Amino acid sequence: MQKGNIGVTTENIFPVIKKFLYSDHEIFLRELVSNAVDATQKLKTLASKGDFKGEMGDITVRVALDKEAGTITISDRGIGMTAEEIDKYINQIAFSGANDFLDKYKEDANAIIGHFGLGFYSAFMVAKKVDIITRSYKEEAQAVKWSCDGSPEYTLEETDRTDRGTDIVLHVDDDCKEFLEESRLSTLLSKYCRFLPVAVAFGKKKEWKEGKQVDTDEDNVINDTAPLWMKKPQDLTDEDYKKFYRDLYPMSDEPLFWIHLNVDYPFNLTGVLYFPRIKSNLDLQKNKIQLYCNQVYVTDSVEGIVPDFLTLLHGVIDSPDIPLNVSRSYLQSDSNVKKISTYITKKVSDRLSAIFKNDRKEFEQKWDDLKLFIHYGLLTQEDFYDKAGKFTLFKDTDDKYYTYEEYQTLIKENQTDKEGNLIYLYANNKEEQYIYIEAATAKGYNVLLMDGQLDSALVGLLERKLEKARFTRVDSDVIDRLIAKEDASETNLEAGKGEMLSSVFRSQLPQLNKVEFNVETHTLGEAAGPIMITQAEYMRRMKEMANLQPGMAFYGEMPDMFNLVLNVDHKLIKGVLADAEKECEASLSPIEAEIRGLSARRAALEQVQKDKKAEEITEDEKNDLADVEKKIADERSKKEALIAGYAAQNKVVHQLIDLALLQNGMLKGEALNNFVKRSIELI
Repeated sequence: MQKGNIGVTTENIFPVIKKFLYSDHEIFLRELVSNAVDATQKLKTLASKGDFKGEMGDITVRVALDKEAGTITISDRGIGMTAEEIDKYINQIAFSGANDFLDKYKEDANAIIGHFGLGFYSAFMVAKKVDIITRSYKEEAQAVKWSCDGSPEYTLEETDRTDRGTDIVLHVDDDCKEFLEESRLSTLLSKYCRFLPVAVAFGKKKEWKEGKQVDTDEDNVINDTAPLWMKKPQDLTDEDYKKFYRDLYPMSDEPLFWIHLNVDYPFNLTGVLYFPRIKSNLDLQKNKIQLYCNQVYVTDSVEGIVPDFLTLLHGVIDSPDIPLNVSRSYLQSDSNVKKISTYITKKVSDRLSAIFKNDRKEFEQKWDDLKLFIHYGLLTQEDFYDKAGKFTLFKDTDDKYYTYEEYQTLIKENQTDKEGNLIYLYANNKEEQYIYIEAATAKGYNVLLMDGQLDSALVGLLERKLEKARFTRVDSDVIDRLIAKEDASETNLEAGKGEMLSSVFRSQLPQLNKVEFNVETHTLGEAAGPIMITQAEYMRRMKEMANLQPGMAFYGEMPDMFNLVLNVDHKLIKGVLADAEKECEASLSPIEAEIRGLSARRAALEQVQKDKKAEEITEDEKNDLADVEKKIADERSKKEALIAGYAAQNKVVHQLIDLALLQNGMLKGEALNNFVKRSIELI
């Protein structure tokens, strides 16, 4: 029996593997089963070249669990190893610079394994002792057994084994007993090994017999050795693709369509990417692309390999040019990875463009499912806009679809303002903004429906990309000012009357949490409604962006600012004004006379002080001015209180305010109940 030390330059290789790889310790099964598959593939290659003339026979790789003995065994009938090969491949680890190793790789398990060829040594993440029982395919080869208990010492001795191939026996450590559970191993095999190119069996298939599950004689093969992406597209039907998708994502809706990737220069890449039916919630949709290397599962976190917006796709990418054990920094710097990313983006763009050109009707039918994905691409991938701008669609409130260019032509004549800007009117809720949409369409305007999760961000992008374009939500102003064709007309009300009208309505507005109202009077014509609520585009858009961008949270904390617009041409508003003037005139006259007198006194004091420097103004002069201003404020408060007292009793004022709130979904609870009662009384 041979004894010796494994060729490493540090004594603590095994504690390092155990400690620093612990977060990824489940990959031991992937590494060992992959090695077994490699050994089998090598034998198949030798046989095809005539270098192995024996019978291949059953080449299934087997994983066996013995819970009582505390072992997991991975067996293959591949090329096996001689004692010399054990010494070369197992005992001599390509390992140097222990301190550099620890500093550089302690955070990245995959990098350690990949960089130092430690695939086999991942066994020690879960095992306190590992045995290798192996016999080379070569004629007259002697079977050998290698054992190591997790220290640098090992034993190597001859043993009995009649068949070629290798058994790796893991004596599972006490702190890793979870891997002695059948369900745990089954889950890991399904995750990492379900598409390996050689059959992998884990125990026997089970069947129900006399009320319990029992083993049958049939191997429980856990993998599909010829997965769909390895086949030629011309040999596959739509149903094949859909079935594969159902296998990958059992609970998902049927995909919209798919792309079969197949390239062998300047890099190797195969795969199938599916467009899922994306509704909303970006994060839940991510990490559904599975990355493989020669049919061995690597990861489902593919941000470094495909552009961020393509992580919304589902499916499989398989490339031998992306190493099985790969670090994040490697992905960011590797030229092959960048080429793959560019290639996939182009294939996606080409596929979308082809569907749009060949069957626009189908494309339009799928647009609502596609748009989140495409908008995400426009916003996050600079060059995607150039590709996608030709087939990205607008949808209007009549459910008609237009390309950006088509829509520009449609609205150019009627929706250009006096500054030469093209005004894109939009709504984000057809039901809630119905009255505003109606007003705009009655004016001959077209209104877009922009109700997607990313549309508030998209609006900003399009205003930068489209020439002289401005997006305005249809409820952001009165209809005559949405698209300013000429200078705004003045409200033909005397200043005092406008102030009276504003005070009447302002005094009765409800106190809503984080909501502020500004009252405006406008001449909107007798046919227009008496009252409406608008919200300025800029502040509303800033608040929407605050929900998407943490750095803009400041805007999210600000109150919602609304304008209550009174149409002074409407008979109801005229009636309120006339009634207010009549009811309040006697009480207001002395107050207004007092305000006029105090205002004249203030003007005289200000005239005296205006040419003096601050230090030349006496304390008495300062006090006189402050006293007058306080008296004016007091009189104005009396006036506001008097008008508020009148307005509180005016049911028409309350009814009009509540109607405006109701149209905007802002009338709830007790206020809504009071409105219903008042409506019945007024009827």
